[in-house]
Amino acid sequence: MDMKETSKYEKRGVSATKDEVHEAIKDLDKGLYPLAFCKILPDVVGSDDQYCNIMHADTAGTKTSLAYMYWRETGDLSVWHGISQDAIVMNVDDMACVGCTDGIVLSSTIGRNKNLIPGAVIAALIEGTTMFIESMREQGIALHLSGGETADVGDIVRTIDAGFTTFARLPRKELVVNQIQGGDVIVGLSSTGQTTYENAYNSGVGSNGLTAARHDVLNKSYAENFPESFDPNTDASVVFTGPHRMLDPSPVQDLTVGKALLSPTRTYLPVLKALYGELKDHIHGVIHCTGGGQTKVKKFIANKRVIKNDLFPVPPFFQMIREASGTEWKEMYQVFNMGHRMEIYLPEDKAAKVIEIAGNFSLDAKVIGHVEESKGESVTIETDQGTYTY
Repeated sequence: MDMKETSKYEKRGVSATKDEVHEAIKDLDKGLYPLAFCKILPDVVGSDDQYCNIMHADTAGTKTSLAYMYWRETGDLSVWHGISQDAIVMNVDDMACVGCTDGIVLSSTIGRNKNLIPGAVIAALIEGTTMFIESMREQGIALHLSGGETADVGDIVRTIDAGFTTFARLPRKELVVNQIQGGDVIVGLSSTGQTTYENAYNSGVGSNGLTAARHDVLNKSYAENFPESFDPNTDASVVFTGPHRMLDPSPVQDLTVGKALLSPTRTYLPVLKALYGELKDHIHGVIHCTGGGQTKVKKFIANKRVIKNDLFPVPPFFQMIREASGTEWKEMYQVFNMGHRMEIYLPEDKAAKVIEIAGNFSLDAKVIGHVEESKGESVTIETDQGTYTY
């Protein structure tokens, strides 16, 4: 472990940058297009050089620990529906960044502590999966559940871990491969509000930074009541240090603190499918602001400086975290999406069309920055609170 990493996020056993992971995999094959947002493979299924394969795997992360505490405190099993959506979206929205918005096969992997997680929770997760697939079908997007694995691994998993592996085969001509250019503008797609395909207001939380959000917002009683919800090796000074309980009102529209923390990760699949239908040939890059928050794009550029100087106002959810934690703004922008979770890079004269298409889904969008040529790669965020360079 790099002992120089001393942020509160690192003290909780997680990393915004995952530097040690990237170092471990630096020599692995990067696929057909090294700067693509997902690894793109040759068509190993059909052996057709006009096609490619995309396979991805991700989980809902530590958001399952939040769902566990909320369910235990309220008895509300429906909270697990959102966890299924979280895990699926963290896969399919990454795949959508390379142009794959349809015909995706899903396989679930659930690891549970059987002593704490009954079959009713597994049933709720499966029900949530079906609900999300149906909601996407209504948008003309086909997701296919192939099955999955549920393992009783209480010796390893404290409560429950929920993830998916996803696969698709598509023509290479449909790919969107990052070729972000100097002169591009960045259109951000909001992470908050309520789109036409959502049934509730979204706080914007997504599925990143939940370890920080959980411990910074909720109070010490959760450590006492649910010691199984966190790693016992964690420094006690950063465990549940906030002022709130789950059922307290939050500053987010009509949501309690617990519901704001557990707001399901928004998918941008319907919007991206529409964008590609009209603008694919003009789009130079699509970035899903997940691990690394607003600095995520740095991994997908070469000799470019990304300048974000007109971000969305910081949403109430992230203001709540900031006020509860006192976390430095520079770290906030590296851990959380801070108001938009999807970025479109393209020529300035096409930005208005992106904003119009997003508006058709009641999704806020705006130009949040631009790209410059540079020696090396960097991201600069200019805000009222200060300017931060990564």
